[in-house]
Amino acid sequence: MNRTSFLSLLGEMPTKSELNLKVFEERDCGSFVQQKIGYSSEAGETISAFLCIPKNINVPLSAIYCFHQHAANWALGKSEVVGFAGSPDQAYAKELAERGYITLAPDAICFEERADAADPVRYHAHQLHTRLMRGQTLLGKVLFDISAGIDLLQNLPQVDETRIGFIGHSYGGRTALFAPAFDRRIKVSVSNCGSTKLRTMLAQDIGIQFDYVVPSFLAWGDIEDVARLVEPCHLLILGTDDDKWSQDIEDICEYAKSAFVTGKLEWQIYSGRHSFSQEMRERAYRFLDRHLNERARSAR
Repeated sequence: MNRTSFLSLLGEMPTKSELNLKVFEERDCGSFVQQKIGYSSEAGETISAFLCIPKNINVPLSAIYCFHQHAANWALGKSEVVGFAGSPDQAYAKELAERGYITLAPDAICFEERADAADPVRYHAHQLHTRLMRGQTLLGKVLFDISAGIDLLQNLPQVDETRIGFIGHSYGGRTALFAPAFDRRIKVSVSNCGSTKLRTMLAQDIGIQFDYVVPSFLAWGDIEDVARLVEPCHLLILGTDDDKWSQDIEDICEYAKSAFVTGKLEWQIYSGRHSFSQEMRERAYRFLDRHLNERARSAR
C-alpha cells in the first residue's frame, strides 16, 4: 500500500465548506479558557467541539487534536476528553491544556451531539451504508472532518501551525494511526489501545467499528501498512498486554520502522487491560512535549 492507494480506498471526499466558526459559551478553567464551539466541514453540518486555550500566551503554542473513544456509548464524545463525563483517565484534552497546549476536542460523526439519541446504532450504520452506496466511505468522512479541525487550529492566531499533534484512545487510538497518514499537517501522533490488525480482528471475531469498514482494504494491506505511511510524522503506539484492541504492536512497529527516516517511531506495552492509565498518559505527554517542543526550538 502506498499513499495513493490508501487515499483511493477512502473513496470520494465530501466538498469542503467554510468553517463558519461560532463560539457558544466560554468558561474559566483556571490555567486555561474553555470554549464550546461549532464549525463546519461541509455545507449544512455543524461539528460541536470544545476548544481549550491556555491563559497568558506570549508566543504561538502547539495544538493537539484530541479524538475520543467509542466504548459503545454514542451519547459520549467530546465531553469525556475534557473531563465533564465518563472516565477521568480519558480527560486528556483537559490535562494537555493544563500542560500548556491548545486542545481541540470535537464530537466524531455519530457521537454525542452528532448522534441520533433515539437509535444511535442504526444511525451509525446508516451513515456507513449511504456512503458506500455513493462510492464514499465513513472512514473518509471521519478523516475529512479531522482535516477541517486542523484547518480551524491553523487559523487560530494563538497556534503555531507547524506544531500540531494528535492523540486518541481505543477508537481514537486507531484513528491516531490513520489521521497523520491522511493529513500531513499532523506532526506528532499518539495511538493508545487501538493497534490490533484488521486481519486479527476478523480471525478472532472482534468487532470492527463501522468507520473502519472500507471495501477491498485488506487486498492492499493492513494496519502495519498504514503505520508506514505516517512518516515523517513522529508516532508513538501504546497498549496493554491483556487487551484485544492492543494486539500486534510489536509486529506493526517492526514492520513499519524501516519507513521512518525523519520521523520517530516508538512503542511500549504495559501490563493490564484496555486503559489509558496515568502512567501511559504521562508517557504520551512526554512524547508530545519532546517532539512538538523540539520543532519550536529548531524554528528559533
